[in-house]
Amino acid sequence: MKASVSQQYLAHGLSVVSRAVSPRNTLPVLANVLVATDEGRLRLSATNLELGISCWIGAQVAEDGAVTVPARTFTDLISTLPTDTVILSLNTKTQTLTVRCGASVTDIKGIDAQEFPPVPVPDLASGIDINVSDFKEMIQQVAFAASTDEARPVLQGVSMIVSNDEATLAATDGFRISVRKATLSNPIKSNMSAIIPARALTELARIATDGEQTVSMVLPPGRGQVIFHLKEAELVSQLIDGNFPDYKVIVPRSLKTHTILTTASLLKACKQAEIIAREGNNVIRLNIQPGDDKPGEVEISAISEETGSSEIKVDASVDGPGLVIAFNVRFLREVLDVIKTPNVALETNANNTPAMIRPVGNDDFTHVIMPMHLG
Repeated sequence: MKASVSQQYLAHGLSVVSRAVSPRNTLPVLANVLVATDEGRLRLSATNLELGISCWIGAQVAEDGAVTVPARTFTDLISTLPTDTVILSLNTKTQTLTVRCGASVTDIKGIDAQEFPPVPVPDLASGIDINVSDFKEMIQQVAFAASTDEARPVLQGVSMIVSNDEATLAATDGFRISVRKATLSNPIKSNMSAIIPARALTELARIATDGEQTVSMVLPPGRGQVIFHLKEAELVSQLIDGNFPDYKVIVPRSLKTHTILTTASLLKACKQAEIIAREGNNVIRLNIQPGDDKPGEVEISAISEETGSSEIKVDASVDGPGLVIAFNVRFLREVLDVIKTPNVALETNANNTPAMIRPVGNDDFTHVIMPMHLG
């Protein structure tokens, strides 16, 4: 292999794939990144067997070839090189990659590319095309609600159901449920459903930078995998096997009190209350007060025996009976962080039943949050 490539392109490509490198592994090759020529471009790939990321970068290829080199060593080296042309050449007998840039020459010992796990090639004709910017927003509004508890692997995933021309993502950790729908530009012929690890979707949102392009999602039959193909990158993830909980039975069908607040003011109040609440058990109380003759308000309070107390009042439009209800402030802040509309609706029934949070003017996103016990 002999190829010339821009240091900036190479550094960017390594930043894209390096998150899939396995830090703890039994196979030494999994700590490596695959560097291979591919139809006049350079392909970088990394995998931990559950998640794999590939990236293609422009290069001048004089001689084809492939090798795997330690990801950390290679990434750290490239990041310190000047913004100049990097020349990569491989000695196939010793599996040593020579990296030349400016006045610097570095030899890195590698492992034969044949030992690297094979990267699946997707059949893009069977893929579902989704606009990148829409899909990124869907992921951001749902993936944060997935569980991080390894004892419940199904809840570490995001349920994706595609039916006709509608895609639905849903995630829950048992305390909250986030559901986001979107309309596809091209209806699909047969319905599909899968549970995709939340981490894989978060990584996809990170590497999908061009909002104008589309991402093709392919589910190869019988493989238990999903492949997301972008113009210059590809992400492969194992699917989670199991039955996703029927979250629809938890979503309240009727709600007594409808409270509308500005998203920014409620988010700011939550951030202020969290400074006190985080020293205790993250509990904040919302005292929802209808205004009758004057505008209503929501009083947000937090108490910590060690730190002190906090009380913030936020103007609101309240329709229905008043209520005092408690929430985990982090859960409330995290959902408000992903709501893009100026106003947000908080809909409640009682202090011990699930509440609903929705962006005002957008019916595609629904978030259900369980209240905490009013001690």
